[in-house]
Amino acid sequence: MATADTYPHIILASDGKAVIEGTRYTVEHIAAEQYFYGWSAEEILRQHPDLRPAEVYAALAFFHDHHDSMVAAIEAGKARAERARGPETVSRDELLQRRSAAQSRNG
Repeated sequence: MATADTYPHIILASDGKAVIEGTRYTVEHIAAEQYFYGWSAEEILRQHPDLRPAEVYAALAFFHDHHDSMVAAIEAGKARAERARGPETVSRDELLQRRSAAQSRNG
């Protein structure tokens, strides 16, 4: 693994992904939480008490310095997840109707 010299706590794994050294977190994971949820560094730290402030700020600095490529990777991951999930086979309305029918039978 190579160290990303300008980002303390961030290393590049053999697959080229930036990770927070000594953790299971990729920079992409932390970046996605800020990108999708709008979480601040403080909220990320609340959500991940196993991370230290310096690690989160380094991950966010890496994200913002590589914003376009990171956002493209995040969006590609979202698209892969949506394809893997497949189309919904049951609509929300149908689920509500099923629940109503079950409640009628049971109560």
